[in-house]
Amino acid sequence: MGFQRSISSSSALKWLGFVTAVWVQAISGNNYTFSNYSGALKSLMNLNQLELNNLSVAKDVGKAFGILAGLASDRLPTPVILLIGCFEGLLGYGVQWLVVSRTIQPIPYWQMCIFLCMGGNSTTWMNTAVLVTCIRNFRRNRGPVSGILKGYVGLSTAIFTDLCTALFSNDPASFLVLLAVIPFAVCLTAVFFLREIPPASSAAEENEETRYFTIFNIVAVVVAVYLQSYDIIGIKTGVFSVAFASILLFLLASPIAIPFHSFIKSLNHGEQDDLEGRIQEPLLRSEIAAAEREVVVVAAVAAEQEEKKKKPVLGEDHTIMEAVLTVDFWVLFVSFLCGVGTGLAVMNNMGQIGLALGYTNVSIFVSMTSIWGFFGRILSGTLSEYFLKKAGTPRPLWNAASQILMAVGYILMALAVPNSLYIGSMVVGVCYGVRLAITVPTASELFGLKYYGLIYNILVLNLPLGSFLFSGLLAGFLYDAEATPTPGGGNTCVGAHCYRLIFIVMALASVIGVGLDLVLAYRTKEIYAKIHTSKKSKKSGGSLS
Repeated sequence: MGFQRSISSSSALKWLGFVTAVWVQAISGNNYTFSNYSGALKSLMNLNQLELNNLSVAKDVGKAFGILAGLASDRLPTPVILLIGCFEGLLGYGVQWLVVSRTIQPIPYWQMCIFLCMGGNSTTWMNTAVLVTCIRNFRRNRGPVSGILKGYVGLSTAIFTDLCTALFSNDPASFLVLLAVIPFAVCLTAVFFLREIPPASSAAEENEETRYFTIFNIVAVVVAVYLQSYDIIGIKTGVFSVAFASILLFLLASPIAIPFHSFIKSLNHGEQDDLEGRIQEPLLRSEIAAAEREVVVVAAVAAEQEEKKKKPVLGEDHTIMEAVLTVDFWVLFVSFLCGVGTGLAVMNNMGQIGLALGYTNVSIFVSMTSIWGFFGRILSGTLSEYFLKKAGTPRPLWNAASQILMAVGYILMALAVPNSLYIGSMVVGVCYGVRLAITVPTASELFGLKYYGLIYNILVLNLPLGSFLFSGLLAGFLYDAEATPTPGGGNTCVGAHCYRLIFIVMALASVIGVGLDLVLAYRTKEIYAKIHTSKKSKKSGGSLS
């Protein structure tokens, strides 16, 4: 009993759950790795670009069924949600491996779409379990939580790509084995530790959270720089590759030191706290009883007032129907579509974009998009939280800034300036990362945490919708219009003209996103001013005590 009480009092179990959540996110970005094996699917199944892009859309359509994960998040425990995701991913990516490795003959196109859809849907269960649980556990530090978790999702593409390059010479079949087996094993580990724990209730606990999140940020940045260094060095064979993989796994495991530190810290203070509790208990028993009676009365009055309210205002808990009936929800939804839809189109087509511009090895661009996406996620999460506490800056302003930069990146790639694909990979990665990291806490701050799992997955519908509009339709049709047919039923296109018009249209979509983000920032400035005042008063109260 003393052991369990020590863990609970020091929140060591909460931090252990967060570490396993980081691991889950570090392997749940497999949905962004399609470019690494799309070429193998295209040649084995004799597909043209439109058919290949529609396979990538099928992968993203799996996220549309994330609504099921959102509904389940309010009804099923976190471990069950994780188990559903890991078994579905094992089946979805496992069948793709059987095809690419030529263990079985290529299956019909519609069946491949189903298994790609299953692989895509598996990540929605993992992400929902992790984000909903951690946002609730650390609700006063939503920006850093979102930035760190979404940052590792961004890194996961580079982690998978670089591990596969180091250990299997970038073989598509081996890559799909990693996508099937590693998420399955990691989720089985997280099942035992990730669960909802009461959030911080004092200024001291919040300060401890801030310190620990700083350590998580530092470790994450080290991992990102390490991955980028491996891409730049270019030595990817022999003993060097094995050493790289070993050090990478050590870095990913290193955050486990934080819950151990928290547990040891609780042991040092636990005995003194128990003694003080036993001494003070008789003196405080009557006061506690009186306080409990007062809480009951206050709760009854609050419940009566709640019933009288017609509908919630921004910042309060919304049901999904109440949320979708607000203008703010749809402004957030469409602006999110403009950002993630165009970003997904670039990531899904990175292999063909690289080949069109004359690059034979496009894995470095996939990895760069992932790594710079990490920097966008982790920096925007931390910085938006800092400026919210400091000046009440609305989070949507960060989305607007990212959309401006994204539009510039698309224009540069359309003009095909020298090294434009390197620049574009970094810009798209950063801005896509900002979009994901900022939208997660924004939705919870505007519409509450009670139905957050479902609201989050409604917003995530933008991923399959954006993939269909910008990748399946726009990029697919316009690329095929420029391409030359090849024997066997496929096609190919070489030159800057292949994607020029596509980039111009996506730049215009980004400009529309900027306008919507500015509108949302203006409409929500009052709620963010209230959040700023609340955080400031909590900090002042903690310092006085």
